[in-house]
Amino acid sequence: MRLDRVGIVCKLGSAEAAEAAGAVAGMLASGGSEVIVTPPAQAAGARPAEDVESMRGESLDMVITLGGDGTTLRAARALDSEVPMLAVNVGGNRGILSETTMGGIGEAIGQVRRGAAFLDRRVRVSATAGGVELPPALNEIFISRANLTRTSEFEIRFQNDTVTQKMDGVIVATPSGSTGHSFSLGGPILHETLGVLIITPVAPVFRLESIVVPDERIEVRCSHDCNAVVDAQVVRPVEFGDAITIRRHERRVVFVRLKKSGLRQMKKLGF
Repeated sequence: MRLDRVGIVCKLGSAEAAEAAGAVAGMLASGGSEVIVTPPAQAAGARPAEDVESMRGESLDMVITLGGDGTTLRAARALDSEVPMLAVNVGGNRGILSETTMGGIGEAIGQVRRGAAFLDRRVRVSATAGGVELPPALNEIFISRANLTRTSEFEIRFQNDTVTQKMDGVIVATPSGSTGHSFSLGGPILHETLGVLIITPVAPVFRLESIVVPDERIEVRCSHDCNAVVDAQVVRPVEFGDAITIRRHERRVVFVRLKKSGLRQMKKLGF
C-alpha cells in the first residue's frame, strides 16, 4: 500500500496521544510520507489540520487514529469515506477497534508499506429523523425516550413486519456494534463481516429478545419525543410522530489489519 499522504487523528485532550503523534509522524516522514495531523498534536515536519473534517479533501492513502475507540469512531464519522484506517490504542480502555499499540506501530507501518497488511471492510448505518440526515454510525443508533417519567411505546418496522412494545428505547446495531451497548443488554455477538443489523430493545415492559434482520430499511416511531444517539457521541432530538429511518450506509469503514482473525472483537473482550 502506498503511503504518500497520511493523516493522524489524535484523542482530544490527551497529552499522551499528542506525544505519540510526534513519534508516528517522524516514522512516516522518514519513509517519504507527507503527514497531516489534527489538534492537539504538533509534529515537526507535519502539516497541521484545523480538525478531522478538514481532511476530507486531502486524498489520503491512510489515516492513523491515536486514542481509544471513541477517537476511531469520531474519525470514521467525520471523514465519511472509505480511506483505510489503522487504529492505535493510546490511552484508550479496551481498544476493541484498535489493531496495535505504540509498541507495535513501527512494525505495523513497515508491514503496510510492504503490502503485507489487508483491509477489513465494516458495514455502518445512517439514519434520518424528521427529514434530517444524521451522521453515519459504525456501531449503533440508540433511540431513547426523552421524558424519563413516562414509558414510551415504540413501533419498529422492518420488511413487512411490525413490532410494538412499551420500553425505554431501542438500539439498532451493526455487527461491529454487536459487542457494544447491544451486547451489554443481552444481544448476540455477531461476526463482523455479516450483512445484518441487530434490533435490541432497552428495558421492554414484556421481555423481548434482540432481533437479527437483514441490513435493510428499519423504521422506528416513538409515542413521545425521543433522542437519536449516534455511536454514543452525537445526540439529535426527535419530535413525537417523526419517523426515524435507519438503513445501511453507502460507504463502509475500512480498517487496516495486520493479521486475519475471526471474531476479532470477541477476543478483545476476553472470550
